[in-house]
Amino acid sequence: MSDTSPWDAISIPDTDFNVLQVPGERPVTCYWGKDERGSCLFLVELHGDHTENFRRNSVVVNGLSVDLRTSRSGYQRLVLALDRQVDRDLFGGLCQTLATALRSASDSYTALALTLAHLNRWKLFLAGRGSQQLSNESVRGLFAELVFLRELISKNGSDSAVEAWLGPERSHQDFIFGNTAIEIKSLSGAERSEIHISSEDQLEALNDYLFLRVYRLSALAEAVGALSLNEMVTKIQMELASAESAVSFDQKLIGHGYAPLPEYDDPKFSVSDIRSFEVGKSFPRLVRSEIPLGTTKVSYSIKLEAIETFRIDNMSVFEGK
Repeated sequence: MSDTSPWDAISIPDTDFNVLQVPGERPVTCYWGKDERGSCLFLVELHGDHTENFRRNSVVVNGLSVDLRTSRSGYQRLVLALDRQVDRDLFGGLCQTLATALRSASDSYTALALTLAHLNRWKLFLAGRGSQQLSNESVRGLFAELVFLRELISKNGSDSAVEAWLGPERSHQDFIFGNTAIEIKSLSGAERSEIHISSEDQLEALNDYLFLRVYRLSALAEAVGALSLNEMVTKIQMELASAESAVSFDQKLIGHGYAPLPEYDDPKFSVSDIRSFEVGKSFPRLVRSEIPLGTTKVSYSIKLEAIETFRIDNMSVFEGK
């Protein structure tokens, strides 16, 4: 994050809190704030009385205080307060993603539900986050897996699709459903047509069918349908049909090392090409069952032009063959 933040422009009040409105159009007004202790705040102004709903769905997040307070007549403010200054950058990033998400709230009731849902996700992310930000390659790889996950949701439904996503669980392949395994790879628009295989197990499956699916991603913010990693995650979260699949999805994101930080608001990717290949006995690969005994940690690259004869229709991966 930047060395500066909206809180730098807010003075510490003698009582209550000082605020600075978050810019941008949204159905509910949001504020950055500071209280008399100098604690960093994020406030969401809600029209009406949401006390009962807040009490019924309250969320406890380590390091944050969450409170609902009466504001001006007919309004309440949901106040998120950071307990420790050392976590200010992370809190700022999480609040930025919440402010962006609140643009889609249609009213105060929806805004409260969306905020509490984000708090639940933050709880998971904060508990499981690592110390490292994802590399550019990892961001692109995760984005490609999520592109396929959305395709699978449209075919098999969200519960089955999220269950099939096994890449974050260090499975040999990224997706396994029915008798089919799918390994996902990504290429940037500037890269040569060469994919990296990271182990001797990645292209060896115990399933009847194994497919390799390659997405070429272009970082073109102006392209129609271009999405950032954060935007892709949010779209999928909105498409999930059950609380169980939502929790499972968030846990798998954590397994990938993802947290909803503003660093993932850019770049925005568009899919410029999709290629699918059937991996069979004659497919050029190195697999554990065929390499010399004692050889381990094998990695290698495959040129796409060398496997063009194995290319299949993209819809075939959903049909087994």
